[in-house]
Amino acid sequence: MSTEDNLLGLIIEPDQLAPLLGDERLLIIDVPARGDSYREGHVPGAVFLDHTRLMAGSNGLVANDVPDEEALSALFSSLGLTRDTHVVAYDDEGGGWAGRLLWTLELMGHTRYSYLNGGIHAWRGDDHPVETEDTLPTASDYQAEIRNAALAMDADAIRERIEDTDFAIWDARSPDEYNGVKGKNRHLGHIPGAINIEWTEAMDPARQYRLRDYAELVTLLGARGLSPEMDIVTHCQSHHRSGFTWLVGRALGYEHISAYPGSWADWGNRDDTPIES
Repeated sequence: MSTEDNLLGLIIEPDQLAPLLGDERLLIIDVPARGDSYREGHVPGAVFLDHTRLMAGSNGLVANDVPDEEALSALFSSLGLTRDTHVVAYDDEGGGWAGRLLWTLELMGHTRYSYLNGGIHAWRGDDHPVETEDTLPTASDYQAEIRNAALAMDADAIRERIEDTDFAIWDARSPDEYNGVKGKNRHLGHIPGAINIEWTEAMDPARQYRLRDYAELVTLLGARGLSPEMDIVTHCQSHHRSGFTWLVGRALGYEHISAYPGSWADWGNRDDTPIES
């Protein structure tokens, strides 16, 4: 992401966003896990996005896969997005749904975006004001196009590379899901060779769920076997938690990180995918 093309950096703090409220170049999007949290108090001017609209079951795909271009065009037009708009995304849980939104923008080649570090928890924790009334966006005519298809891997692409030493799979689920102790899929366990780093390990609850210190994150990922030189694909159950881990990788400068939107809901419900537990 070129800083010359962006009003703000990839990861921003509440104090950076606060003086820019009302700037017409910004589109602030609240993507809460719990819809009521938006009306309990959101960043002034933020529009609400139902996170289910970032997922689709069209074209025979699993329900958490990427919506088609027509659906994405309708979604982002309804939010008032233009190619010149800089999106600031946040949520109420530490970055999962915000990350999924930003990954979708990157998939479309829309690189003007930022994540509000810690989301609404950090915003409130830093004593910034909130609104409870809905912000109604002015619709646009955004024509979505998948311009960065390599950002999304499917099961076939992963199977082709599963033995490659320069390829790694970051499983963002809980250890119980990874080990096949918990889950609602036809098959439980994990993709062979996948590295389990639960998404919450990258958050700092003591700092309103902001990303952990970058040096700590680099050490954590490196100790588990994930390095910036590798091609990394991240997944969870539905590419929700892995929306955050994808964002973490980007924040750390991991340029070759993609995601598996089908995630375990796809892999664990097929009969042609290898599984370990």
